Amino acid sequence: MRRDLQIKTSDGTAKAALFHPGGAAATGNALRGVILYMDAMGPRASLSGMAQRLADSGYVVLLPDLFYRFGAYGPFTGASFGDDAARAQILTMLRETSQEMTRQDTAAFLDVFDAESVTGPVGVVGYCMGGARALTAAAAYADRIGAAASFHGGNLAGEAPDSPYLLADRIKGRVYIGVAEVDNSFPPEQSARLAEALRRGGVDHIIENYVGMAHGMAGRCPTTPSTTRPAPSGTGSGC
Repeated sequence: MRRDLQIKTSDGTAKAALFHPGGAAATGNALRGVILYMDAMGPRASLSGMAQRLADSGYVVLLPDLFYRFGAYGPFTGASFGDDAARAQILTMLRETSQEMTRQDTAAFLDVFDAESVTGPVGVVGYCMGGARALTAAAAYADRIGAAASFHGGNLAGEAPDSPYLLADRIKGRVYIGVAEVDNSFPPEQSARLAEALRRGGVDHIIENYVGMAHGMAGRCPTTPSTTRPAPSGTGSGC
């Protein structure tokens, strides 16, 4: 069950969609919350489908628009990178939506779960740009976030001063990193740097390499690593 929201933040109002479980998944144990951090294409049908699948497993899932500061845009798909104007708009919004902005926004996102009477630790998951946001959130709100996952996240251990690996020692929850083998935004040296930071920080973590997969794999690959499937030619629906 989906409900559209307007979330007040320190910088304005973010659109978001909230997905509740239905049927048997809505009964029994206390509900847990998950924030799904979008990729650079923004909220769209494929991400809503991912959110609904999580909700059908018994979670309350929040899918916020991280680019809300720019007003109306899109809709975009993986194919939008082939259009010069769309690509320029996407990259501008990506560059100008900092980790710090999303970190601050996450406080308001967590308040949504309080209003929905969602109890216990919250999970965060992100795709592409959202992967870094998930790790940053897990560090910034370590007492609230019990698990974080990144799928083909870019620049998780880069040279920028806000790179998530620098915050690894603040993370208390469990961490999963799904890495596309063919991904210039997260090369092997960054993977090694992140692994070392998580190990030194005492973080319970897994970094899993999806052999033969390219950035954007999450929209097309199976849910377990594969050594037989070829790398997708495009960015996929989960980029």
